[in-house]
Amino acid sequence: MFDVNCTRWLVLINCLLLSGCNDSMLNNPYSAIEHDKSILYSSFSERPKHLDPAVSYSSNEYAIIGQIYEPLFQYHYLKRPYQLIPLTATKMPEITYLSEDESGRLLTMRTVPETVRFTDYLIEIKSGVHYQPHPALAKMEKYIYHDLEADDLAGISTITDFEKLGTREMIAEDYVHQIKRLVHPKIHSPIAELMKQYIVGLDDFSNAAKEKNWLEFRAQNISGVEVIDKYHFRIRIYGKYPQFIFWLSMPFFSPMPWEADVFYGQEGLAERNISLDWFPIGTGPYMLMENNPNRQMVLSKNPYFHLERYPNAGESHDLALGLLADAGKPLPFIDKVIYVLEKETIPYWNKFLQGYYDASGVASDSFDQAIQFTGSGQAALTPELQEKEIRLQTAVTTSISYLGFNMIDSIVGGKSDKARKLRRAISIAIDYEEYISIFMNGRGVPAQGLLPPGIFGFEADLDGLNPYVYDWNDGYQRKSIDTAKRLMDEAGFKAGIDSSTLEPLVLYLDTSASGPDDRARLNWYRKQFSKLGIQLVIRATDYNRFQQKIRSGNAQLFLWGWNADYPDPENFFFLLYGPHSKIKTGGENAVNYQNDAYDRLFEQMRNLANGPDRLAKIHQLQEIIRYDAPWVLGFYPKSYSLIHSWYQNLKPHLMANNKLKYTRIDSVKRNRLRQAWNVPLWWPLMLLIGLLGILIFPAIIVYRKRKKAVINAL
Repeated sequence: MFDVNCTRWLVLINCLLLSGCNDSMLNNPYSAIEHDKSILYSSFSERPKHLDPAVSYSSNEYAIIGQIYEPLFQYHYLKRPYQLIPLTATKMPEITYLSEDESGRLLTMRTVPETVRFTDYLIEIKSGVHYQPHPALAKMEKYIYHDLEADDLAGISTITDFEKLGTREMIAEDYVHQIKRLVHPKIHSPIAELMKQYIVGLDDFSNAAKEKNWLEFRAQNISGVEVIDKYHFRIRIYGKYPQFIFWLSMPFFSPMPWEADVFYGQEGLAERNISLDWFPIGTGPYMLMENNPNRQMVLSKNPYFHLERYPNAGESHDLALGLLADAGKPLPFIDKVIYVLEKETIPYWNKFLQGYYDASGVASDSFDQAIQFTGSGQAALTPELQEKEIRLQTAVTTSISYLGFNMIDSIVGGKSDKARKLRRAISIAIDYEEYISIFMNGRGVPAQGLLPPGIFGFEADLDGLNPYVYDWNDGYQRKSIDTAKRLMDEAGFKAGIDSSTLEPLVLYLDTSASGPDDRARLNWYRKQFSKLGIQLVIRATDYNRFQQKIRSGNAQLFLWGWNADYPDPENFFFLLYGPHSKIKTGGENAVNYQNDAYDRLFEQMRNLANGPDRLAKIHQLQEIIRYDAPWVLGFYPKSYSLIHSWYQNLKPHLMANNKLKYTRIDSVKRNRLRQAWNVPLWWPLMLLIGLLGILIFPAIIVYRKRKKAVINAL
């Protein structure tokens, strides 16, 4: 039967191949029924650790919870400079400044002197805003999922296993409950200590509520936070802190129903990973339907999402760019978002080119395949990507990377002229232009001061020059290494030798970067210091140990960075404010810099409105930092994003976390281009089958002849 079976197999293979030719996307990783759906495909490389808005404070977490939770205010999607507008609030808050008379009575102030005792924020929220369907809000005669016993959890492994779901209207108490949660002893919010300094009574509430269960916790009041009625509440803060409005636009201040804490606080749920860190509950346009860290995370449109419309105004060029085509239409446009686990950049990149991911960053190993530079030095797409109608968006981020000097260190720290000149010499020697070129493919802008582009007070060209590190020659030009060596001589470290001890100068750089990709960068830093004869010793450790060194002041030099929480210069200058010293108060002044003149200017600047007076003080603050050099001012990173032509309404926005609701997918165009880009090449396989047939056919002939000969012999 050899010949018959072989023939059958060959016929079967050819039939399968011919039938498969009708499917032009055999490499499609998604279900065929999703081709025409409004679905966004993206990825994650590591599961977000926290999805509880009181705890979450990283960009990969905000990418998820920004679509689920809704704080009071949001940034306008199209207008620049960045502008806060109401989200779940009906309007911007009514702000009242209060002072005390001689008897201690509080008086409303018509003017705003520096003696403001309190500031009140009166907030009105929208009616008719409902939470996504969730078992915590399921109701019958009682909250049926708030008295679970072991038998009730049989067959429950994830949140979707609960059959009963419910919703309710968001009310003012939910915002107050979330403020209380910031200081709950089991939650460990990263902004708890900061908010205790500003929100009146929050510190006292924290101490009084430590041993309370969730229902008792709910009943406890904060003296400075008052629920007025169902849709109004008031927050009182100490003094005048204009930046508080920016905090109210962050997920930390999203509403949280008290029922959620009671529900998730029941025994047996945490061990099943059923918690707010895994399954949020919000009022936003999307809800998390699947959280599988080994496969995918899925967001689906919230069926109870309140009416919100695409903005009808923006910048002057937005209309020509097509960014106002959807003006006034209800949000969101995308029905589902699928985040697929992708640990490696190359598979992600290949799938993006095939059209199976809708957008992509540009990793170093695919940079040359994606980006080319024009004669003027501008980044542009390669012809291959232009042919696919892919768009490139670039933006200088509102962040800064720097090398910090521990200012309490006996060698590099302090206020002496010797230490200052040493820091300046190092600042000149570390060639960040070269670093950006080698390690970042040009995706960065050397920093001249603390403020990145997009923040009030940033100045470009000659006005923004750091004269201690750069000269102006039709552009910024780093001072020569000879200038740095001369400063070393003046500091008493000629050729890297300490004149007081005649020993080589050895400095220590602490870092948590220790992987193979980091080794080249750290060697590069060694070479920069060796230009001055300085021996740089790298002390690499894990991130927890590194943070402990920073907190205790045991790091001499270290690499660090800062991403803006909100678009205000205060959010950068506070990084060097003396009272925020890391070693003294645990604040964000990681280099423990102390300068009384700087601190006084900062206190004056932070409460001023943007204008000439504030700008003048910003100039003085920048000059002090450039002169003292507590940081080697590194660079402002530049982001590159690649976007397929079917992914629409995208505009770079460095502050907003809830951008997804504004975007649109043209699924018809996507499916058409996917098919065009993923047509399988059948001829190599057909050729292989033909060759196999040629090889097998003679064997069949020989076998048949032998079989016939045997039959004839019988």
